[in-house]
Amino acid sequence: MQCNETDSTSGNSTTNADEEDEGPQICRVCGDKATGYHFNVMTCEGCKGFFRRAIKRNARPRCLFRKGACEITRKTRRQCQACRLRKCLESGMRKEMIMSDAAVEQRRALIRRKKREQIGAQPPGAKGLTEEQRTMISELMNVQMKTFDTTFTHFKNFRLPEVLSSSLEIPECLQTPSSREEAAKWSKLREDLCSVKLSLQLRGEDGSVWNYKPPADNSGKEIFSLLPHIADMSTYMFKGIINFAKVISYFRDLPIEDQISLLKGATFELCQLRFNTVFNAETGTWECGRLSYSLEDPSGGFQQLLLQPMLKFHYMLKKLQLHKEEYVLMQAISLFSPDRPGVVQRQVVDQLQERFAITLKAYIECNRPQPAHRFLFLKIMAMLTELRSINAQHTQRLLRIQDIHPFATPLMQELFSITES
Repeated sequence: MQCNETDSTSGNSTTNADEEDEGPQICRVCGDKATGYHFNVMTCEGCKGFFRRAIKRNARPRCLFRKGACEITRKTRRQCQACRLRKCLESGMRKEMIMSDAAVEQRRALIRRKKREQIGAQPPGAKGLTEEQRTMISELMNVQMKTFDTTFTHFKNFRLPEVLSSSLEIPECLQTPSSREEAAKWSKLREDLCSVKLSLQLRGEDGSVWNYKPPADNSGKEIFSLLPHIADMSTYMFKGIINFAKVISYFRDLPIEDQISLLKGATFELCQLRFNTVFNAETGTWECGRLSYSLEDPSGGFQQLLLQPMLKFHYMLKKLQLHKEEYVLMQAISLFSPDRPGVVQRQVVDQLQERFAITLKAYIECNRPQPAHRFLFLKIMAMLTELRSINAQHTQRLLRIQDIHPFATPLMQELFSITES
């Protein structure tokens, strides 16, 4: 970094405003193109350096040509040092404004320190991100903080699962299936959900602990015990996702029909991305404030458990050790998916999704040491593709359960386009 001494002082210009508006400024000593005010006078870099050197050396040159009357121009300025120095002084250049070597070095050190502090004060990823990208990330982070209760403090008045003791709680149509169709529905439901069993722990404010573990048998009836609680938790998370989307300026600018279509398609995916932030891969537990959820090992053990797409997704995503900024950009990319059913302004949504994806890639390049994370962006995009597939499977399973045993809340019915039968 080039560092000049205190070259200029505002208000001491030898030119007026009218002259400055006429065009490029000229050096008041030699007539060359000026670079600014140096030692109180508008001069070029050459005359600035000459004056500083002459004063520091305490030089007293003598005119050898015209007895102190040489014309100083851009071409002749090197011919007579005495007349050039005289012209500098006559133009108004001031000796007292020249800093000592020690002062110059001190000033340079101060500038270097301030530059380091400015770089250190920049938010993560700011170094190589555009102003638009920094603003985009900042807005998303603020929205996430306002709409995602990571402590689940506000999740209240939910229904807890009951331990079922008889077959009476199973839907009437499934107790004694009257047709092959009903029997097939029940068989498919057990295949979908009964291979993995969910346990739950609730810690009370008084320190008490309530545990729910599914029955040891494989009758499948524990599914119906859990449904009300799952519906309550899902609805709570879905409300947060909807608020997240509605606060984003890019989302609000879309037609209301496209907003509804995007939310219907992405709410489940965004919900899983948020759940992953509270997933403990070491214990296989989702830690939701006072509530903890974990999957019971099936007969095949942990390896068999990992065959479940949903659980495998959470382990694989957690393994990437993403930053909060990367999680929230994933949410935005998922939300602004132009190929959701019912989206009209597909090109607009596609452009928004591309901008979020480019921002994610730029953030990774700025914040992740290479080459250790050179494939992180591709891995994240692959995880989003996998999540899209899981979303489709989940929707089909939910509709099958709803068909047999209605449990969905009004908000769930709206998001998954469930009609009352």
